[in-house]
Parts: sequence; structure tokens; C-alpha cells
Amino acid sequence: MSMKSMKKPGFFSRRVTKNATMGAALLFFFLGIIFWGGFNTTMEATNTLEFCISCHEMEENVYTEYKPTIHHSNRSGVRATCSDCHVPKPWIHKMVRKVKASNEVLHKILGTIGTPEKFDKKRLTLAKNVWKTMKESDSRECRNCHNLESMNPSFQKPRARKQHLNAMKVGQTCIDCHKGIAHNSVRDQLSDEELEALEKPNPDFIREVPALFLAGMKVAEQRDKEAEEKEAAAKAKIKAQKKAAKEEEKKRIDAAVKAALAKAATAAPVASGAVAKVADATSITPSAGGATSNVDWSNVPQREITVFFPGQASMEWVLNGKDHGGARPFTKMGDRCVTCHDKEAGKMGDKIVAGTIKKLKPDEKLLIPNKRGNIPVVVQATHDADNLYMHFEWENSEHTPVPFVEGGKMDPDNQMKLAIMFANDDVKYAKQAGCWGTCHHDLNGMPHHPKGQDVVKYITESRTKMEIKGRRGKMRGGWDKRKEDGDITTELDAGRFMDIVRYQSGKKTSEDGHVLDDRIMKGGQKTEFTAKLEGTTWVVDMKRSLKSDKPGDLSMSLDKIYNFGFAIHDDHTNARFHHVSLGYRLGFDNDDAKKVEVNAVKK
Repeated sequence: MSMKSMKKPGFFSRRVTKNATMGAALLFFFLGIIFWGGFNTTMEATNTLEFCISCHEMEENVYTEYKPTIHHSNRSGVRATCSDCHVPKPWIHKMVRKVKASNEVLHKILGTIGTPEKFDKKRLTLAKNVWKTMKESDSRECRNCHNLESMNPSFQKPRARKQHLNAMKVGQTCIDCHKGIAHNSVRDQLSDEELEALEKPNPDFIREVPALFLAGMKVAEQRDKEAEEKEAAAKAKIKAQKKAAKEEEKKRIDAAVKAALAKAATAAPVASGAVAKVADATSITPSAGGATSNVDWSNVPQREITVFFPGQASMEWVLNGKDHGGARPFTKMGDRCVTCHDKEAGKMGDKIVAGTIKKLKPDEKLLIPNKRGNIPVVVQATHDADNLYMHFEWENSEHTPVPFVEGGKMDPDNQMKLAIMFANDDVKYAKQAGCWGTCHHDLNGMPHHPKGQDVVKYITESRTKMEIKGRRGKMRGGWDKRKEDGDITTELDAGRFMDIVRYQSGKKTSEDGHVLDDRIMKGGQKTEFTAKLEGTTWVVDMKRSLKSDKPGDLSMSLDKIYNFGFAIHDDHTNARFHHVSLGYRLGFDNDDAKKVEVNAVKK
């Protein structure tokens, strides 16, 4: 063989693999790049907001709903568009989603959701498909931006940081709680069974709580504590200023009365009588049960508790996840109402009064225009060896006539009523919700009140069954499921009841009873109240014995912690039109803020 015939082939003619030449390989390589570039460019073009809203079905419906939300416009300028939430980033999952999108093209051609009316009819089905996908992927697209492990709870509200902590511990995912954040919510259209299945925690999603998150929790708790102390100091200063001003006013009044009496001593008897009437007019102190005790409240710790207008929110409402987003943390994790709502109670009351909370749809005929939504109340407590003393102060309100009551006053005889309930931890829901456990969906004035029946407060211990969810048209509550008398007596003897005391400004005596199968406003020990309206401030003191041998009375030990809640009927209101507190913990000489909210210090 000649040397010429043995000449090596050119670069492009060289064989590489599968007997293919280098030239062919390079050709296919560059064609692949061009193809992939074109494919990827096309793919990304279909992921833009402009492409997504190029059809009127999207532009006229979901896009319109999306624009006012924080995902479209926010303080940081970071926008999440359609594809960020609905198209996976991993290539395989993205391809699967694009293939599924061909079905959407078919329905575009068929006009399945071609009008707003057609879209609304399909809205729940479309939403359920998205929720199911997000649930199965552990909210993968949400976590592209929002990662639980990267969250710093020191920048979150108490409710958010608590629920995010719970989510990591039990295996919940973003979509469990955050439906309807970019489009109109249809969560309330799910059946209870569907909702429970969809939002059930998945053990596979359980995460170890990172050190960063735990450190943030400590920072948040310390910051909250400092803020509370600062707020308390500011309010104490204002209180001291008001007290000084009242004392000066009292001195001026006393001096004027003294001068008038001195002048009347030399005047006619009629004038003396007139002065006496003037002196009597300076007393504006309604009272019941006698004096409580001369307690110096100036050195007793204060706790401001905001009572708020509850509308028709019942215990069944609280326990039902379809109504209340916090139902699962409450029932499964044992969270207390104050954990999430202590700092936002005032805002909740304002929204309920205004009728702006969709989940608490008010009866428009029973709204009271200009009714205040909340009342901040200063609460203090002290004790001696035999008695508990409590002190309440709050601002009175101007009269707001009730439009659906003749004369504008539900209770003309009582301008104000204060009711307080106490319970031990044996009473179901008492530790978590306080006196809220006595309010039900079938009480007088509530949504499922049985016509012709007088149904007042009761607790679940007195019923054989409670209807929580109202499935298949059932009325919620348990008014007609009362236990037998013997069982009621057993519950009473076991201490499973709410001890209730009440003061009414128009009556001479106080009431002391209990709530079990009914609200019984007699039979308890004599609880003493004194109350006065100092200018525009109501000041109410209570004295109750720590020990009692009467049925329906809760005996208290100084080494234990108890639950309490209270309600104020202001401006001559009655029944459910009161302002109520969340459930709080009362301790004796216990300054552990994690265990008690109100500490009764020794006198």
C-alpha cells in the first residue's frame, strides 16, 4: 500500500461514534443548540404574564382579582406572576405541566370558561385542582420564594409565627392556610369532609425547626415583653396624671361645697336644703354588696385587656375549620386564643362591628351604627389569706341609640353590667378560651337559636352531644342534648362548671352563680362590688372569698392557676351585644408571664 493511500482523513471526515463523521456530529450539535434555544425561548415566552393574560378568560377574571393583591404590587417591588405560582421550575415537572396545559387549550377552543358566568361555575373545580397539586408537592412553587426554614419570626405577627412553628412540627404546608391570596377565595364552598382531607397534615412534610427560627422566636418574645413594659409605663403615667387632675377637681368641689354650706348656715332653711341637693349631686357612686376593701391599687401590677364585640361568633364557630382558620391549632395543638389574638382583639371587634369580616356575616337588621368595637380595660388583682380582689377601669362611651329597640336602650335600668367567669383546667376549653366555652350557636340571638325556646349559656360538659359543623343541614350546638339530672350533679360535684359573678349598675345587690347546663345566677357566695363613674371612667372593684362550700362556687388555692374571662355590657346593652374578653390565666404571686397574664399579688 502506498503512502498516499494511507493519508489520514480530514478533521470533518473523521469517524467518532456510531460510524458518524466529526462534521455530522458538529452539525447535529449546533442544530441541537439552535433547536434547544428555540424550544427554551418558546417555553419561556409561554411563562410570561403577557402570554398568560393574552386570552380574555384570564384577563377578565383571575388577572383582575390578582392585581390588587400583594403578589402583584408590594413595598419591596418583587412581583410573582402566573408562572411563578403555577409552573414548576424543575424541568421534568415543568414539562408535565406544559403537557397538561394542552387540555386548557382544548377548553379555550370549546369556550368552557368563555364568560365570567361560566368561569364562576367552574371556579371551585379549577381551584380544587390547583390546591390538590400544591398539596401533593408540599407547596413547591410557594417555597421558591417563601421557605419556612428561612423565615425569621421576629418580623412576624404573633399569630403568624405560632402557626408557622406548628406547621413545621405537624407537617402542614403553605396551601393549607393560604388559599385565596391571589384570587377570590372559594374555600368556604368546600364540604367539611373535603376541607379536612385537603388540609390534613402530612407526616412527610414535618421539618426540624431550625436554630434560626428558634432564635427569632426568642427575639420576638423579648421584644414583645419590652413593648408591653413600655406601653404599661406610658399608660401608668397617663393614669397618674388623670388621678392628679381628679384629685385637684375634687379639692375644688369640696372647697365650693364647704363654702356653700358655710354660707347656708346663716341663710334660710330652703337655701340650706338646696345646698344639700347640690352636695348630693356630686356623688355618682352606684354600688352593690358593700365596700370591697381599702386596697391601694397604685402598687399593683396592671394588665390591659381589650374586650371586643364578638358578633355571632360561637364556640362551634371557633372549632370549625371552615369558619375559623385557627381551628386546627386550637383543637390539635392546644393553642390558646390569646396566642394569636391578644394583640389584635381591638381590630377584630372594629371589623365585626363594621360587618367587614366575611366569615362573620352579621345580620344587617341587628347592626348598631357607631357602636364601638372594643374597650381597653385595665385589670389588676391582689389577695390576702381569705379573699381575691380585682380592679377594672375603662372609659365610658357616649350613648349610641339602638335602632331596633324602642327608646334606643336594650336595658334602660342598667347603664353598665360587668360579668366575670372563673374555672379550673378541668372544664373543657376553659384554659384555651376562657368564658367563650359558654357561648354557643343556638343561644338566644345566635344564628341557630331554636324558635320559641329560651336558650342561655351552657358548657359542653352538660350535653351528651354537640353539633360542631352543622353537616347535612343540622343546627349547630346542643341545646336539646342535655344530660340527665344525675349526670349534671356529678359534673357539678367534680368542679366542671364556670363560676360566674355579675354586677349591674342599676341594682343594689350583686349576683353569684354558675354555668353548667344553664346559667344559674343565684346560690353562690356573696361577692362584693363597688363601682363608680369617675368623670368618664368606670372604676369597678370586686371582692370574693377564695374558699366556699356552696355548689357552683370555685374554691381557689394560692398555689394554683385559674382561668377567667369577663364581659362588659356598656351603654345599656343586653345579651350578645356585649364586649367580651379572650380567655386569660390568673395566678397568685406568680410573675411568670409565660404561665399567667394576670398576677394577683399579696396585699
